[in-house]
Amino acid sequence: MLDIRRLRLEPEAVRDALVKRDPELVPIVEHVLSLDKERREGLMVVNELKAERNTASKQVGELKRKGEDAGELVAAMRVTGDKISKIDDRIRTIDQELQDLLLAIPNTPLDEVPEGGEEENRTEKIWGDPTTFDFEPLPHWDLGTGLDILDLTRGSKISGSGFSVLKGMGARLQRGLINYFLDVHTGEHGYTEVRVPYLVTREAMVGTGQLPKFEEESYVTTRDDLWLIPTAEVPITNLHKDELLSGMDLPVRYAGYSPCFRREAGAAGKDTRGLLRMHQFDKVEQVVLCKNDIIESKGWHEKILSYAEQLLQELKLPYRVVDVCTGELGQGQVAKFDIETWMPSRESYGETHSASRFYDFQARRLNVRYRDGQGKVQFCHSLNNTVIASPRILIPLMELYQNPDGSICIPKALTPYMNGMEKIDP
Repeated sequence: MLDIRRLRLEPEAVRDALVKRDPELVPIVEHVLSLDKERREGLMVVNELKAERNTASKQVGELKRKGEDAGELVAAMRVTGDKISKIDDRIRTIDQELQDLLLAIPNTPLDEVPEGGEEENRTEKIWGDPTTFDFEPLPHWDLGTGLDILDLTRGSKISGSGFSVLKGMGARLQRGLINYFLDVHTGEHGYTEVRVPYLVTREAMVGTGQLPKFEEESYVTTRDDLWLIPTAEVPITNLHKDELLSGMDLPVRYAGYSPCFRREAGAAGKDTRGLLRMHQFDKVEQVVLCKNDIIESKGWHEKILSYAEQLLQELKLPYRVVDVCTGELGQGQVAKFDIETWMPSRESYGETHSASRFYDFQARRLNVRYRDGQGKVQFCHSLNNTVIASPRILIPLMELYQNPDGSICIPKALTPYMNGMEKIDP
């Protein structure tokens, strides 16, 4: 969440930044500032009243020792006590309201983030050329059905729309992708692999900014109020909740595989066919906790993006990098880059990766801190990136590697994870 002190000291800057996201956020900020002012004024009055009561209490003691009547002073103390109780009650109410409002206010985007909605997203880089075919290419759902490696019908029969079944070499291909991406990050880039719970508390969801904003898009168990994770980012970022790290411990780098669960649907039926929009999917997530330093944070943002690019290049999948605009940023993001991979069935690029920078937004919610070289306690900066999201990544992989006979070639980088198999034949 935003630092209330920043709102006090830089109200205009915060308002100007949030307007780029949503002008309707401005009245919320004004209300927060008004409540904060009322709270601080109330605390001043309470402290003065308590001082008066303490003085009066001493006077009552003196009068009683002298055998004099202290009734009038005691009555006045009761009135003062009632005033204190009333103001304390109001402060507690304000504290809860402030907490709720601050949880609802998103992070402020960086100045360099393009303003507007999705159409204002800015392409920063294009790698590779979209594949052209000398035959009529099939969409991945027909390819998968023909090879008997994908079954959307039975996925829907089991769980409803938005679920799929991968079979045989399809399941093996997904497993190979996950293992390949984990191996590169742990073996080449020094990430620690973690296996985390797939059910988390409400507090964990709040800590990473999933709640309260995305409550309707999340799955929850009603009996225990445990939430199915929408991404491994949630439990991984929560690993150091309420911890004080040493600056020597940073950066902390994790890579973790998990299934993910989201209730989101395509817009007005868009992209509902095939594997693009699934309620359950697999993901490898990379999470970085670094020092509260803008330059260091920016450097890690570029690194985690480059790691995902490296893997797509090794798979020889054409893609573009998009600087996401203010209207499309998530709750806690100050900046985000999406990687969109070419998908022939859409005749366009489709999002397959997202690299996000949060500054101290998540760490402040989670109370993840470190002690710097001067002994000062700071909130960490956090970042995350989708290393792979599958089965979505299977869309470009299957469609771009298809052959006229309906077979699919296996990218060279993946053949060791497929027992040397180079092709999936009908």
